[in-house]
Amino acid sequence: MMSGLITETIAVAGLSRAAKICVDRWGIPHISADTQDDLFFAQGFNAARDRLWQIDLWRKRGLGRLAADFGPGYLAQDHASRLFLFRGDMAAEWTSYAPDARSICEAFVAGINAYVALTERVPARLPPEFALFGTRPARWNAEDVVRIRSHALVRNATSEVLRANVLRRADARTDLLRRSLDPLVVPELADGIALDDIPLAVLDLFNLATAPVTFESARLAATLDEAQVWRKVTDLGDVVRMVEAEGSNNWVVSGARTATGRPILASDPHRTHAVPSLRYLVHLTMPGFDAIGAGEPVVPGLSFGHNGHTAFGLTIHGADQEDIYVYETHPDDADLYRYRGEWRRFDRVEDAFRVKGVADQRRVLSFSVHGPVLHEDRARCRAVALRSVWFEPGAAAYLGSLLAMRARSVHEFGATLGAWGAPSVNHVCADVSGAIGWFTAGRTPIRSNWKGLLPVPGDGRFEWSGFMPAAELAHSINPAGGFLATANEMNLPADWPQDEKPIAYEWTDNSRAARIQAILETDDAHTVDASCRLQNDVRSRPAERICRVAAMLSPANEDVARGLALLRGWNGDLAAASGAAALFEVWWMLHLRPALLSVLPGDPAVTPLLAPGDIATLVDVLENPDERFGPQPARDRDQLMRKTLAGAMRDCARRLGTEMSAWAWGRLHHGYFQHAASTLMDGGETSKWDVGPLPLGGSQSTVMNTGYRISDFRCNTGASVRLVMDVGAWDNSVCINAPGQSGHPQSPHYGDLAPLWAAGDYVPLLYSRTRIVEATTTVISLVPDLNRRSRKVAHLGT
Repeated sequence: MMSGLITETIAVAGLSRAAKICVDRWGIPHISADTQDDLFFAQGFNAARDRLWQIDLWRKRGLGRLAADFGPGYLAQDHASRLFLFRGDMAAEWTSYAPDARSICEAFVAGINAYVALTERVPARLPPEFALFGTRPARWNAEDVVRIRSHALVRNATSEVLRANVLRRADARTDLLRRSLDPLVVPELADGIALDDIPLAVLDLFNLATAPVTFESARLAATLDEAQVWRKVTDLGDVVRMVEAEGSNNWVVSGARTATGRPILASDPHRTHAVPSLRYLVHLTMPGFDAIGAGEPVVPGLSFGHNGHTAFGLTIHGADQEDIYVYETHPDDADLYRYRGEWRRFDRVEDAFRVKGVADQRRVLSFSVHGPVLHEDRARCRAVALRSVWFEPGAAAYLGSLLAMRARSVHEFGATLGAWGAPSVNHVCADVSGAIGWFTAGRTPIRSNWKGLLPVPGDGRFEWSGFMPAAELAHSINPAGGFLATANEMNLPADWPQDEKPIAYEWTDNSRAARIQAILETDDAHTVDASCRLQNDVRSRPAERICRVAAMLSPANEDVARGLALLRGWNGDLAAASGAAALFEVWWMLHLRPALLSVLPGDPAVTPLLAPGDIATLVDVLENPDERFGPQPARDRDQLMRKTLAGAMRDCARRLGTEMSAWAWGRLHHGYFQHAASTLMDGGETSKWDVGPLPLGGSQSTVMNTGYRISDFRCNTGASVRLVMDVGAWDNSVCINAPGQSGHPQSPHYGDLAPLWAAGDYVPLLYSRTRIVEATTTVISLVPDLNRRSRKVAHLGT
């Protein structure tokens, strides 16, 4: 162990035997216990130790209990959140994940509650956010882990509503500028429904329920009369941008194509950046189970990593798991809607909401046979509701990991995935025998008579016919090519019977996937270092393609000539030090792309609905201009490109100075992890809770996914963690989290990993006992508190 080792012994009620938390120099806890209940108890205790403010806020947001702590400005969000809770059969819910899922979750939340109790005895252990807001952490029930669904990624409700609104004003070809379809089909509106029945307001409750918690001063000071002002807290364009930017990469390379003869597995899930990080690295050890990797701090177990036998990682797969339904309501009684030829009554549930500073409030939650009612138009006699896998047993995010993380081989891993509900994912895996595999997983609705691209009538004609059996979903084991890779692209096999078994039509642009494929195909002696370099690769395939078109332009003026000279010969690498990268991204994102979305639809009213625009479609249109550009498409396209390039040159000069040699993408594009509460004060202690800025390369279209805000180039989505695992030689594995492991602003591990993450560096993912002992800086021994346990038993018996 390291010199200066910090040790602590804590007596806690709820443990049956002693457990240990050894924290290494990078903040990664290695947790060991003698029994399963004690192991997950210790995991919950440790999650609260490092992330108490984060997980407490997550629970209050998900359960619709923010207003009790923060006031009337949060009442509308509470109301929205409660619409999306799981309200089904809890017995079926628990057994959906694993036979011991309930006992695992009970042990996990008992550990959280034990730490909450410790903070009541020792208030100094509370993170400072509780003092800032004058709140206290709440205790958990096991059901809280699984009932909250609104933080997970499922799709495609937002796209259905946007498509309906585009088609109301334009046509299907115009909608492809917003979202490409693969395979290409023409969306058809079902009989009995009109596009006017689906206003954008349908999305208000959905977006509010899935929005992060914000702490504007005006919101915190809102009165009850002002509560509805905060019903719509997120701009629709921002919602779409964030959804489009969230994805992931993963790959697994067979030992036949590595330098060591052992498989290598890499996984870097992309989500919204925050401090603390969405992910948490942890090592869990007990007799018969020894696993390390990453998960979410509110979920027991882990979703990416290895267990000494099998390594595993995941990305989002595009399966369509949502549908929007439109109902005819009774003209004389808005509580009635037509379903299967009869009038059925909406289920109206009146819930009580605690609100800080005022009396409890009561709000009505409305449900149809399909799910929560999102919008009612009584004048038109219409209502709109959502059906989602969220409301089915077994769809709590990542809980399918409770089985998968224990699989001892690739084949066994695949056999566990019938328990995987949401999100829909691409799993890659490898085991110590050398086998590698790819499995798609997730509840995938069977739609026998529609494609899921537009809202449908809720009259009973359009119903799910169950879910596709897990064993029939796309998968591959030990492919001839020697590797498997995914990056949210359309990756169904070429012979997939899409007409008979439609999975989805909306996928992420394939630029990341194509780049990964190209690199791995040419590397027949792959290494861990090579996987690390690939995870940090900043080559933009859209930039390469657009610059090839630009190379044919004739300069119209000096600005265009200088811009073309800078881009000519550039290889498309969006490196932080690159001036060409800075010019390209400013040109593409702030000038050329918006201009395309303005010109191509032909109707300015449609343009806001198309943002941020589909990369694949827009690049294709640039390469193959059509009549939408004007009477002479190629000439008119060139004129648009020259005009916008000149504008980008002037823009860069304003932002970066007139000396082009000083331009650098990293001077604009930066990582910044902003604490939700830091906006409440200018300067002072809370300003220290932000981490950054950190110069970055890349973009949404590079393997190193660093999607950013258009307003200030702040990277707000990308790799939450990165893992590269040497299968069988586990101590060679590496990882990084961002900005750090801890959520406590005073912890040395709050932001210590951010500079390494920004530089593309890694830390060891240590597995062997010897290496862990060498790197340990803190040892926390948890021992049973027999006195407290005795008092608890006596209390329960009275």
